[in-house]
Amino acid sequence: MNNEIIYLLLPDYAAHEEVFLSQAISCDQQALKPVPKYLNKIVAPTLEPVRACSGFRTLPDYSFDTMPDDYAALVLIGGFGWSTAIAERVVPIVRKAIETGKIVGAICNAASFLAKHGFLNNIKHTGNGLEQLKLRGGSNYTNAAMYVHAQAVSDRRIVTANGSATLEFARELLLLLENDTPERIEMYYQFNKQGFINWVSGN
Repeated sequence: MNNEIIYLLLPDYAAHEEVFLSQAISCDQQALKPVPKYLNKIVAPTLEPVRACSGFRTLPDYSFDTMPDDYAALVLIGGFGWSTAIAERVVPIVRKAIETGKIVGAICNAASFLAKHGFLNNIKHTGNGLEQLKLRGGSNYTNAAMYVHAQAVSDRRIVTANGSATLEFARELLLLLENDTPERIEMYYQFNKQGFINWVSGN
């Protein structure tokens, strides 16, 4: 299996939603990992720099047309591009990822995008609230009964999260990826959740 984690960015993406996951993949609390288990890669509609809602621009490694078929996980980063026409080009990418058993993550408006296209209809899931999933999902979203009011939910290799759940999103994906031991993943989560002062005081 290819060891690349593919972060899918659309224009006006929410850059903070990828930070904790990508950081844990590439480095630990002390330094860059000399030989990380996975590599972070960016895919966007084209190879042109893609703009975040912050104004920063990221240079993609792949376009939709050049991205590999084999990778470890597909991570859909939220933002404002998911309600635009360009997002429709992501549908076959997600469908293929799920059909081939890839780990898939979707946070914030990307989770609503999954609802809109029926990808949440057979799994436990969350997002930016049930009402938004119903609104964005429309008639294609038929699984309100399996909505979970939680920061992040993992079920059948698909992780969903609301836009404030960057740490919880990262934790669930790190566990699925077996990026480290469960104990060390939990330690990473708690350190960042509690903050340095509280962490040091409690340990």
